[in-house]
This record gives sequence, structure tokens and C-alpha cells, in this order.
Amino acid sequence: MKRIYAIPEWCVNCRRCEVACKAQHSPWPGNIVKAFTLAGDEIYNRVRVEGDNIVSFAANCRHCAKPKCVEGCISGAMQRDPETGVVTSDPSRCVGCRTCVSMCPFGAITVVPAPLGVKPIALKCDLCGDGAGAPGEPSCVTACPNRALMYVESEAM
Repeated sequence: MKRIYAIPEWCVNCRRCEVACKAQHSPWPGNIVKAFTLAGDEIYNRVRVEGDNIVSFAANCRHCAKPKCVEGCISGAMQRDPETGVVTSDPSRCVGCRTCVSMCPFGAITVVPAPLGVKPIALKCDLCGDGAGAPGEPSCVTACPNRALMYVESEAM
């Protein structure tokens, strides 16, 4: 399966991956202006840059073969598709317990406030793919100016 890998030596902390991810998950995929002006704080990116201007990298899901987040999810919100290998989070089933956050070895899961403040929900990379780059290439990879994010075929982790 293809996975996203970060190359810290090439990351310049521009955060374009975060911007592209937020835009892709808004009601206006690919339209950065509408995503940030109309959606505001209601849309969250699923990748985040950690570090500073000296050393930084994008923390993202590796879609593990035996994901700890799925193993620890008490509500069944975290699922791994047996055919594609993609690990997803179902916000409608998430209870906001944060067990997935503590079990992920890559720090790739973020808990955010739910709409209307009902309960927090866990979000993570879903390998969105926006078609702007290589076929099916995720928007964060397409947006990276230094190619510090690579979408490559990889063995199961």
C-alpha cells in the first residue's frame, strides 16, 4: 500500500501541507480562500507540522498494518479497511476518550471540538487524494514545495 512519509531534512516549516489538508476537507475542496474565510475554525487539518524553523516535519498517519489506534478504540470509531489498508476515524462513533491519541506511536491523531461543542472527536489522515498531483496523491503531498512529504509504496508497518 502507498503511505505518506516525511523527510525532516527537507521540511522548511512552511505549513502548506496543513493549509492544503484543511482546504481539501472543507466543503470547497482545493479552494483555500473559501476554506479559510467561509469555514473558519470549523474545519480541521489532519496533518500538522511539528518543530521549528531549524528542524520540523509533518506528523501524519502511517496507516499501520496492525494499528494501535484501532486496537485501543473503545467505540469502534477507528477502523482499518482490510482491502485498502487505510485507517479511518468515524466522527459519528467517536466518544472523544483520546485512547487512540495515547496509543499512536507517530502522534498522528488530533482531538478537536465537535460541531456545536457536543463532544471532542479524533481526526487523522485519510489519504484524501485530490487529483492535483499524481493520480490519487494526497493534497498535503501535492502542496509540499520541497517534496518533504512523499507518497510511496511501502511494506506494512
